[in-house]
Amino acid sequence: MTYGFLNAMKTRPGQRDEVVKILLSGTDGLREAGCLLYVVGVDDTDDVTIRVSEVWRSKEHHAASLRLPETRAAIAAAMPMLTGEFSSQDYTVVGGLGV
Repeated sequence: MTYGFLNAMKTRPGQRDEVVKILLSGTDGLREAGCLLYVVGVDDTDDVTIRVSEVWRSKEHHAASLRLPETRAAIAAAMPMLTGEFSSQDYTVVGGLGV
C-alpha cells in the first residue's frame, strides 16, 4: 500500500529559507529508500511556515528513511531553527497524477 504524508512546520523568524535549503539538501537517498514524491513548499504570505508533501511505498519505507544518515543530519541541522509547532497528516494514496 502507498502512503502519503502532509507535514507543516513553523520556523523561527528569518529561518524559513535556511530550513528549506536543509530539507532539500537531504533528498539524495530518498528515491532508493522508497520515496515516490517529496515536495517542499512555502506560503508567500506567511514567512515562517513550511509544508512538505511526501508519498512513500509504505509506512515502513518512510520509517526506515528517518534512520538514513543524511536524513538524521538534516533533522539535526534544522531542529534549532524550528519552533516546535508541527502538524502531520497521513493518508492512503488511491491514485492521482505523478504517483
